[in-house]
Amino acid sequence: MPQAPADEYRPRLASRQASFRALARRNRLLSHARLVTFLAGAILFALWWRGTVATWSLPLPVIVFAVLIHRHDRVIRAHSVAERSILFYERGLARIEDRWAGTGEPGERFLDEHHLYANDLDLFGRGSLFELLSLARTRAGEERLATWLTHPASLDEVRARQDAVAELTPALDLREAVSLAGADVRAGVDSDALVTWAEGAPMPSARWLRGAAAAFTTGTIGAATYWAIAGDYAYLIAVLLLQAAFSIPQRRGVQQALHAAEAPARDLDVLAHVLGRLEREDFKTAALATLRGQLDAPDTVGSLRDPTSQRWLGGPRARPPPASVAIRRLHRLVELHDWQHNQFFAPVAAALLWGTHLAWAIERWRHRHGSQVRTWQGAVGDFEALSSLSAYRYEHPDDVWPEIASEGAGFDGSSVGHPLLPAARMVPNDIRLWGDTRLLIVSGSNMSGKSTLLRTVGINAVLALAGAPVRAARLRMTPLAIGATLRIQDSLQEGRSRFFAEITRIRELADTARGPVPLLFLLDELFHGTNSHDRLQGASGILRSLLDRGAIGLITTHDLALTAIAHDLAPRAANVHFEDQFEGGEIHFDYRMKPGPVTRSNAIALMRAVGLDVGSDVTR
Repeated sequence: MPQAPADEYRPRLASRQASFRALARRNRLLSHARLVTFLAGAILFALWWRGTVATWSLPLPVIVFAVLIHRHDRVIRAHSVAERSILFYERGLARIEDRWAGTGEPGERFLDEHHLYANDLDLFGRGSLFELLSLARTRAGEERLATWLTHPASLDEVRARQDAVAELTPALDLREAVSLAGADVRAGVDSDALVTWAEGAPMPSARWLRGAAAAFTTGTIGAATYWAIAGDYAYLIAVLLLQAAFSIPQRRGVQQALHAAEAPARDLDVLAHVLGRLEREDFKTAALATLRGQLDAPDTVGSLRDPTSQRWLGGPRARPPPASVAIRRLHRLVELHDWQHNQFFAPVAAALLWGTHLAWAIERWRHRHGSQVRTWQGAVGDFEALSSLSAYRYEHPDDVWPEIASEGAGFDGSSVGHPLLPAARMVPNDIRLWGDTRLLIVSGSNMSGKSTLLRTVGINAVLALAGAPVRAARLRMTPLAIGATLRIQDSLQEGRSRFFAEITRIRELADTARGPVPLLFLLDELFHGTNSHDRLQGASGILRSLLDRGAIGLITTHDLALTAIAHDLAPRAANVHFEDQFEGGEIHFDYRMKPGPVTRSNAIALMRAVGLDVGSDVTR
């Protein structure tokens, strides 16, 4: 029997915590050792100055200090990795134990009140589906996961993602390794700006300019050497003056190229950590193998490939480097540019045309690899989205794969529950919208679970059509467009009422129902902002129109008059309800959906329970 996810996480967490404490002790020890070595070196230098120690002993503390710096740097990096690993498993346990809300990235920047269901189904924000799912370390990964949640995939794409997620599910070590890549840089990576820079127009530079710059740098080095040997600096001054006349016209373009590359290089370095890990993997499923293959795509100006032999023409040096290697080359160029900011090196850099050579090297990198950046970013985004879904499947082994049928419109599930509710409070229900039954009219008292039922259906449909497992014992459904009115609000800024916002959304859903993919509509308290007569007439007409267009869905209502719609639309519609028990001044709910319309209301009882005087002659 496979080990429970929590039983796998806890010993790993304990091991990382032990490593973290041990590394913290080594960190303190090496800090003290560096201080002692520095003081010993200072004392040794003072003794040498007084002539009491030999000159050969002076390099010893320098060498020891350099070794300590190297080892201390490794310990600091390992300490940081252990800290992020601890956070990885702590968040995993929080998700398993239903205390995850507020521990992850909520994805609030993806909130869109005009989306047909994202706000209604709690896809983004604190305690949202995005926060439960996302393991993404990059902005590209977050954007891809958000897109999958807000844009249902086709049947073939869903099946491809399911296969990829199934392969990644047991790959816990891979998920941990990717989660440790880089520092916490999520907020810093601007995907659009990165692609814009990578694919932008290159800095103009003629070949003779690059040759002249190389000649000037060589001349400067030669003149400086002659000055050091012969003591004559006239040649050096002459070369520097000529070099200044050459470089001043280039300065503006050089500075623009250097500064424009700084932020993209940092962002790409984040991707390089993930890409480097993926380059070492050998995936089996088609979707993952395709992603892995994108990392080796040839650059646009590299050598041609012989289609018959699949060998690279021009020898081994012509083969493009892996994505992670190419990115690290750019990162090194930007780091070399940072040396110019050192006040001691800046004069040397100016004399050697350091920035000019680096600017052209960066432009050559961009010309060679810029067209690949979009592909690299997309591959990382796809992988992180798949990795997030695989972690959800690993941590929720009782969730099942939905069966996606190819034709018609339907949603048929057994023991369907809401994945954002703690297991201790979640009450599953059987929901069938298949065959003759196309519409469920859900009536019931306040707080009995009607809206939660709609959200349960909607969020499981979102999971299924994103390629993820669902919270159910069984679910069979077809590809569906989704639309809901669970969180329609009025807007003072836009000058619209709640009723106007609702009918506007329903108009959008009606337009969606005309499309090639059947609509799943989830309408909460349909037209509750108008009188009973208009509500009944409007609801009946709208629902009949939606069903005629092949849509399926659920509506909730407090108005028992609307339950009569089921008779008018039979056999396509059916009544179901939730009920409660009021005992000892308290209301109890079982949250179980039952057939037929509700026969009583709890509104008066609730008013009395909170102390409102509604009159003794009013009966339940």
